[in-house]
Amino acid sequence: MSVPDEVRAARAYLSRVAEPPAEALVSFVERFGPVEAAELVRCGEVPGPVAALTRARRGVDRTEPDLRAAEGFGARLLVPEDDDWPTEAFRACALSGQPHLAAPVALWVRGPVRLARATERSVAIVGARAATGYGSHVAADLAHGVAGLGCTVVSGAAHGIDGAAHRGTLAASGVTVAVLAGGLDRPYPAGHARLLAHIAEQGLVVSEYPPGSVPGRHRFLVRNRIIAALAAGTVVVEAGWRSGARRTASDAELLGRPVMAVPGPVTSAMSVGCHRLLREPGTIAVTRAEEVVEAIGRIGTDLSLPLPGMPAPRPTDRLSAVALRVHEALPWRDAREVGVLSVESGLPVDLVRAVLPELARLGLVEDVGAGWRRASACDRR
Repeated sequence: MSVPDEVRAARAYLSRVAEPPAEALVSFVERFGPVEAAELVRCGEVPGPVAALTRARRGVDRTEPDLRAAEGFGARLLVPEDDDWPTEAFRACALSGQPHLAAPVALWVRGPVRLARATERSVAIVGARAATGYGSHVAADLAHGVAGLGCTVVSGAAHGIDGAAHRGTLAASGVTVAVLAGGLDRPYPAGHARLLAHIAEQGLVVSEYPPGSVPGRHRFLVRNRIIAALAAGTVVVEAGWRSGARRTASDAELLGRPVMAVPGPVTSAMSVGCHRLLREPGTIAVTRAEEVVEAIGRIGTDLSLPLPGMPAPRPTDRLSAVALRVHEALPWRDAREVGVLSVESGLPVDLVRAVLPELARLGLVEDVGAGWRRASACDRR
């Protein structure tokens, strides 16, 4: 569906006129529509809460320059009227009832990926800027694995954990979304300009701030709600006692999304925030990509299959304690009568006799006439 130029232009104006999050403005636009709302804001004919948000900038109309600038560096303005708008992702923002979680008026995006499609299966991986080697390795490994399982990885492009998560995804040829705290034409941190360019080729770079906007300290905290909203769950790899990553986790919890944390060395200051999260009800401890995917519950991964670095399951793993004792009392070659098995296992004869048919049904034992023995195909480990 094609969006009228006047709607996109109105959204472009509104994206600059109020500092996010702007819940009152978002509600005002929903009530009157973007075109009429933009005109009312320009004229100052708005309710008190909207006036408070827009009074300082309502006379600053850079709609055409902003749209031209975005086009010049390969970006575009994504609006709620677009088919590609992640409606489901932001629905939780409205339902949360939290003003600081208000959905954006519009998003400036750069990259070939459709945002709504990318966020159908997505995980946020966030953490400390001053990451340790352990944290960076884990973040990259998790992102690589999650991407390999078909998930988009969302993060904030900062140094440390964020950068490692983006790089791990790109190494797996996966889709990653970087959410910035300033204009898309102002790569931040500057040292990640090349990384952001790579993300824009393979995924998306996103911001609710128009071109030319300078990243501000408060904007990093504000953009964290976008990261949390665009992901089906949030993983914190490393974090200090107070950190932006914990803020993202808090936003994710308020949005009803799973919060996960990676345990770290108990001696590491960079894992204090993760351990603090793990003491809070509802936080899930994760150590590998399969656990992350299981937590968000969006992809039918068969977690019963052997995982890299994990021993293959044994046929006896799910036996009850009684059945396991009877099984262990059986020899590999010679057959044993029920009475002998009772003595070997220390269990009553009647109980042994009741367990053996179930073991036979599972293919773990066989009746050879002279008694019972382990089945030849049984795992010997």
